[in-house]
Amino acid sequence: MAILIDPPIWPAHGTTFSHLVSDVSHEELHNFAERAEVSPRAFDRDHYDVPAHMYDQLVTMGAIPVRSKDLVQRLIASGLRRRKHEWPATRHFTRG
Repeated sequence: MAILIDPPIWPAHGTTFSHLVSDVSHEELHNFAERAEVSPRAFDRDHYDVPAHMYDQLVTMGAIPVRSKDLVQRLIASGLRRRKHEWPATRHFTRG
């Protein structure tokens, strides 16, 4: 399993956020997020935006902390990167 998380440095909605990705498959990412009870609404094309208060929990569950730059490089290298123009206008993933 290769779930990666960057530091919670991205400001929004009165807090900061991390990005949670897989460099193996989107299925792996969705399964991990579901086990961690990350809202499906937090999915954005190829990653989940997760609030800072969840960071330690996700690392404890097995997410590997990496620098933001490394996270993006590994996502691109895996072929799982989805740019805005490659993804439909609806941004949320629906489980089930």
